[in-house]
Amino acid sequence: MQPRSRHRIAVDIPVIVTTVLDSLEGTIVDLSEGGAQIAGCGLPARSQCQIDYEGHVVFAMVQWSEEDRMGLRFPYELNDGPLFDRLELARAARLAPTAFQPRSPGTRPTGGFGRRFG
Repeated sequence: MQPRSRHRIAVDIPVIVTTVLDSLEGTIVDLSEGGAQIAGCGLPARSQCQIDYEGHVVFAMVQWSEEDRMGLRFPYELNDGPLFDRLELARAARLAPTAFQPRSPGTRPTGGFGRRFG
């Protein structure tokens, strides 16, 4: 098994997974330009399907599957469309700095990174 070329980002995106015979509801729980993990449904490994999201279709192949989740690989990397936009938003939110919140005067830090406060 070769390592992933892209880091997956945690998301929560409801989608419809469509095959020749069926349509299933699922939720993308992690996403990258090259693939996704979908929870809430499963298809046999090596099945071909499409992910429908906000009127946009992304083709995929099932790489692995369990009873209620599966990993998909996209034959064409995401580079536009609503799923790509959601990926970019999730990536930006993950990388955004947290707001600085100063301590009140006279209070001690809780925890501490690299130091022990006793």
